[in-house]
Amino acid sequence: MKNLFKSVDIISDLRYHFIIMELSIIPITEKNRTVAEKLEIFSAQKGYIESVKECLREADMCGRWRPVGIYEGETMIGFAMYGLFRCYLPFGRLWLDRLLIDRRFQGKGYGKAAVNALLLRLKIEYPHRKKVFLSVYDGNDAALNLYRKFGFEMNGEKDIHGENVMIGRLKSFLR
Repeated sequence: MKNLFKSVDIISDLRYHFIIMELSIIPITEKNRTVAEKLEIFSAQKGYIESVKECLREADMCGRWRPVGIYEGETMIGFAMYGLFRCYLPFGRLWLDRLLIDRRFQGKGYGKAAVNALLLRLKIEYPHRKKVFLSVYDGNDAALNLYRKFGFEMNGEKDIHGENVMIGRLKSFLR
């Protein structure tokens, strides 16, 4: 599999104009790490997600995480991590985590396009996995509503950080 993954998402407004977003999902390496670490969110969002620098430190310590940059063209507009954790018995869990869109690009449909691209990547990279897990802090209504649009539902669990765990079925994301 190449390090470059592209997804095209079509977003329409009420006037039936269409914007086509072509996003690329590219692994974080030493070449783009500094750019990723400069991504910022709004101060009101800081209680909902760790900084990219903290996420990358965690990924450095735990090799199961796969940190990726979300690009439109040559511009990194976001970040996410995903990974397969076999410690969850009996079959392990595939996690999508730490999705953020830089504050300069929020409110423009990139979150939806990024989730779509990431779920497609997970389906391709982990073809035998049927479920994907993620977690959301209480009060993060924007993220909760976004994930619900993709069919994610609360499963009643809390993760190790006290976040609500959501589960979705990968097959249902491919429309």
